[in-house]
Amino acid sequence: MTAGQRKIAFVVCLTTMLLAVLDQNIVSAVTVPIVRDLDPAHGLDRVPWLISAFALASTAALPLYGKLCDTLGARKVFLSAVAAFLVGSALCGAAQSMEQLIAFRAVQGIGGGGLMSVTMVVIAQLKAAAPADGSDGGGKGGAGIGGLVAGAGMALGPVLGGVLADHADWRWVFYVNLPVGLAVLAAAAAVLKLPRHHGTRHRIDFLGAGLAAAFSTSVLLVTEWGGKEYAWDSPVVLGLIAASALLLGLFLWRQATAAEPVLPLSLFKIPVLRISFALQALIGTALMGSMIYVIIYLQLVRGIAATNASLFLLPMAAGISVIGVVTARLTARGWPQKTFVVTGTAVSAAAMGILATLEADTGLWVVGTALLLLGLGFGQLLGQLIQLTQESAPPRQLGVATTGIRFFQSLGGALGASLFGTVLARVYEAKGPGGSTSRIAALSGEAHTQAIRAFVSSVDTVFACAAGAMLLALLLAIRLRVPRP
Repeated sequence: MTAGQRKIAFVVCLTTMLLAVLDQNIVSAVTVPIVRDLDPAHGLDRVPWLISAFALASTAALPLYGKLCDTLGARKVFLSAVAAFLVGSALCGAAQSMEQLIAFRAVQGIGGGGLMSVTMVVIAQLKAAAPADGSDGGGKGGAGIGGLVAGAGMALGPVLGGVLADHADWRWVFYVNLPVGLAVLAAAAAVLKLPRHHGTRHRIDFLGAGLAAAFSTSVLLVTEWGGKEYAWDSPVVLGLIAASALLLGLFLWRQATAAEPVLPLSLFKIPVLRISFALQALIGTALMGSMIYVIIYLQLVRGIAATNASLFLLPMAAGISVIGVVTARLTARGWPQKTFVVTGTAVSAAAMGILATLEADTGLWVVGTALLLLGLGFGQLLGQLIQLTQESAPPRQLGVATTGIRFFQSLGGALGASLFGTVLARVYEAKGPGGSTSRIAALSGEAHTQAIRAFVSSVDTVFACAAGAMLLALLLAIRLRVPRP
């Protein structure tokens, strides 16, 4: 590739990352309008599935994406992932029921699983071919730009979603992906040139990928149905728990015996990777599983319109962007990466702790401050664990290592969304006036006041759980031992 082509390729990758971050955050701003349109009676109770369907499909596809990158080449896999994401986006925009939307979000998630993870593999290969001084767009500055992209996506996603919800139609949060995605496909097909894979034909462990998908699905169903659709000691839930254990055992057996596993167990022998995988899972659980409830709290409890509610995420986005650039530059100058992993998890835990104290009349400046702190914490973590993973993984396993850490983040996020949704429903059921959270808007008088009070208590419990997850992540971060270069 020429220097000019490489610059365009980096722009394509950053645009793809922006598309991925936008999609992860834009839906959070329109959950209430979606519920009102498709299922006003029970839709709010199904919001965790709306989030989890995408995350679960994305998670299930990740191990296979990594192996495909290492065997077929990242370019083909990148183009295929973007195409699948666009098909899913078009279907989501045309959904006529919550059931259809949830199913189509899963289709979208299959492509979304590669949107961020495969792009990271592509960027790593582009950097490997770029001049060491980063004069043509490569080098170590990419992490800082990635922070800006993530911050911009987190800011623009909810705002754009809120504008569309208030002034157009929630369906456009999915349709807006189409022109951007088509432009990415065209540009990538024209300029993206990566090393070709020659020589021995590799085997793809489809059985291992299937077992990973089945395990992820069964675990998610346990957290979603347990104590809600079915009692914890019911045959259905106990059967799912047994199936999860069996599938996990089969998956581990397959990875230990397969000629070319989708997630080699040898990666877990590397201390940095082992702890990074666990950290990413906890971060995914805390952040992805709880942030949706900030927007719901602002809209449902405080009566703030979708567009205005989404503006509260601007401090978080600003924190991510600023600290992401600063962290990348300090790391490039030799600052230890572990320092930012430790401080990032600590600040994120503190922010979640503040959110766990929300009341129905808490000053909105408190919410904004907590989100700014969350951005400053998350911005320090953004890219650091992935960079550590890529630097610690064997070169021939760059793809599976990169998608491996994304796998644990996505699995944590899917489980977090489902588990926190169950926690919220159970706490509300115990303290509320009866019925589900979907019926709060229809109540009036003392019943409405009691429902709002119970809902706030439920949200506080969710954020307390998220804070606990981040404290556990902090303990792991302290144990992280990064080899000196």
